[in-house]
Amino acid sequence: MILFLLLCTSLFAQDKPKPGWQKEMLGNLNFTQNTFDNWQQGGENAWAWQLNINGKFVKVQEKYEWANTLKIAYGKTKVGDAGSKKSTDEIRFESVYTYKIGIYLNPFISASGVTQFTTGYEYTDQGAVKISEFLDPGYFTQTLGIGYAPVPQIKTRLGAAIKETITKNYADRYGQGKKTRVEYGANSVTDLSFKLAENILYTGKIEMFSNLKRFNEIDVNWDNILASQITKYIIVNFNVKLYYDRDISKKRQLQEALAVGLTYSLF
Repeated sequence: MILFLLLCTSLFAQDKPKPGWQKEMLGNLNFTQNTFDNWQQGGENAWAWQLNINGKFVKVQEKYEWANTLKIAYGKTKVGDAGSKKSTDEIRFESVYTYKIGIYLNPFISASGVTQFTTGYEYTDQGAVKISEFLDPGYFTQTLGIGYAPVPQIKTRLGAAIKETITKNYADRYGQGKKTRVEYGANSVTDLSFKLAENILYTGKIEMFSNLKRFNEIDVNWDNILASQITKYIIVNFNVKLYYDRDISKKRQLQEALAVGLTYSLF
């Protein structure tokens, strides 16, 4: 990873961002629908929609940088006569304050949180079973450490961290029997953003947390988005998320979504 970052330093070097607030808020809405009437080849009526909002608010000054990001995703699907089910549900925010003492290596302090909007269900032969709700669970992490930002496209940081898992009704599933579980360890976050072509952008975020007990208990959240701007208001998104938390499942979790929809820059 270190060699990769050093190589990219020379390949993607750019001018430093201008001082002041840099604000960006993008939203996109995707919708698909299928209807069949006397269709001899078979099929079921279906629809699906998903809303994504991504915001970034960065204050750049000579001695510090304060970066705030927000990600909201929510969507539902319905097939046939079955009830609608949510396909994605995520609220994620992060705030990072970096004090500049050098060109590439600088101390930082950060806070982040992850939860969802609505109740989540596990669908079994016996019916739908509630397994999650808003802030149940909720994950919050605070980190103090050193950040490395060789170029604007690559930012990575590592530090000592505290991670809290809060839950009310699902302590056995998410908190190992505790409604508030606190872990101490190390946290690493790497943000990547590369313009692969004039209208194609890749963004990735790799988050890892370890309580320093066992190597196979490192929590990993790897979010990848490949976006292509077809026209001013039409965008194609390919999103792949890999998640691993041994406290929840011994196997890695994987989510993939390909969507075409409308996009709009709020500001």
